Amino acid sequence: MSQETLQDIRQTMVYNAPIQKVWDAVATSEGLAAWFMPNDLLPIEGYEFQLNAGQFGMSPCKVTVVDPPNKLSFNWGKDWTLTFELKELGEQTEFTLIHSGWDANKVTEFGAPHTAVRGNMEQGWAGLVKKLQAFVEA
Repeated sequence: MSQETLQDIRQTMVYNAPIQKVWDAVATSEGLAAWFMPNDLLPIEGYEFQLNAGQFGMSPCKVTVVDPPNKLSFNWGKDWTLTFELKELGEQTEFTLIHSGWDANKVTEFGAPHTAVRGNMEQGWAGLVKKLQAFVEA
């Protein structure tokens, strides 16, 4: 079956918070849990951890890139990659979330087509990057 790649989800926001504070919020287990999901992340390349997706159960993940304080990337489930990119803007931080690995011909572990899930996830991420903003700006 041919791959029919769907566009990555990208969300970019500028936070009124120093880069180290934003890094700690996305690259530590406690930080990630505060705005995303409970997890046992360690920011070590190759480290395997789990996201607790509530009703969807535990999602296996694997850290692929750790470049403090600018980039963290991990595989999520069987198809997806999440990447957090941080850019220092003085006392502010530009944060970009990239959710990639979408394919129109694939379904999730739960049998939902990527095309359907992607729309929901895009809206979900829009809310989550605002939740992260509230957390780091508090």
